Amino acid sequence: MPPFAPLVAGLPATVPFVGPETLERRRGVPFAARLGANESAFGPSPLAARAMREAVGQVWKYGDAPSFDLSRALAAHHRTTPDSIMVGEGIDGLLGNLVRMMVAPGDAVVTSDGAYPTFNYHVAGFGGVLHKVPYRDDAEDPDALVARAHATGARLLYLANPDNPMGTWHDGTVIAAMLDRMPADCLLVLDQAYAEFAPASAIPDIAADDPRVIRMRTFSKAYGLAGARIGYAIGAPDLIAGFDRVRNHFGVNRIAQAGALAALADQGWLAHVVAEVQAARLRIADIGAASGLTALPSATNFVALDTHRDGDFARALIAALEREGVFARMPGVAPLDRCIRISAAPIHELDVFEDALPRALAALSPA
Repeated sequence: MPPFAPLVAGLPATVPFVGPETLERRRGVPFAARLGANESAFGPSPLAARAMREAVGQVWKYGDAPSFDLSRALAAHHRTTPDSIMVGEGIDGLLGNLVRMMVAPGDAVVTSDGAYPTFNYHVAGFGGVLHKVPYRDDAEDPDALVARAHATGARLLYLANPDNPMGTWHDGTVIAAMLDRMPADCLLVLDQAYAEFAPASAIPDIAADDPRVIRMRTFSKAYGLAGARIGYAIGAPDLIAGFDRVRNHFGVNRIAQAGALAALADQGWLAHVVAEVQAARLRIADIGAASGLTALPSATNFVALDTHRDGDFARALIAALEREGVFARMPGVAPLDRCIRISAAPIHELDVFEDALPRALAALSPA
């Protein structure tokens, strides 16, 4: 076969995540508790499910390329105009297009060491150079990120608030203040995938058309549509228009569009899911505490449980939980990797986790 292009040939043959289905095929049996992907096992709005079923008969049609109805509904929801909204194939797809738009080979990009790896995957794929700063007190460090952006001449600065993988968050005023201190030609990429679970004070008061920032939102988490692959960006109209130069115009399917539109309209279901997640976070903390693990404060739909050991121990615990039928994940770099991460889930799945955790820990104890 012809060789890959030089940039691609130099990349590692890896993927950002190994999915639970892959692990289940390796195990030969399904997981009893799927607690590692931060999905919403509470499911989508019944209205969204009905809308998607009704859309199946029209699936012979391509999706509406500009997501006209959904973009307008999102603009009304966020009190902005449709030209500040771009719908895409989840935040992952939007991040890939954004990096393609803004990063040339050799350009500097700043992120946190241990933050969402899919962003890094896109930066590497388009030839950008990643510069990382460590977390501080289990949270991303806005001051260090801004300082590194100045030092490197970064084109993009990525920050998630609330954070993945730790679940921590900054007050919105801290995020807004970053904008006044960033380099003039650097764009803040603010990942708000978990915003619906966060306290109102965590959401910065930033105009939708502020050209210094682009915000990423998703229907994968609180709205329960992870498998539909649909999310959106909020940004300045000129920046949003740039997506049309590079995106897959028919990448969002019409079933997802119908589901997202109905989900957005059903804010009652969203409130129900948020309440279920709050209860699940408390239960996860209690389960962890009973086995000597400490829950970090979380504004997401997962909880990071501190093992009070090191990354090797946490990795062994993840493997032991897998043998017990529990799919879980953990942060990838020290010192964050002393924790394991457990997604909020319905009672029966947390029952499985509660039963499995002591056995998994016992299996790691010296005989």
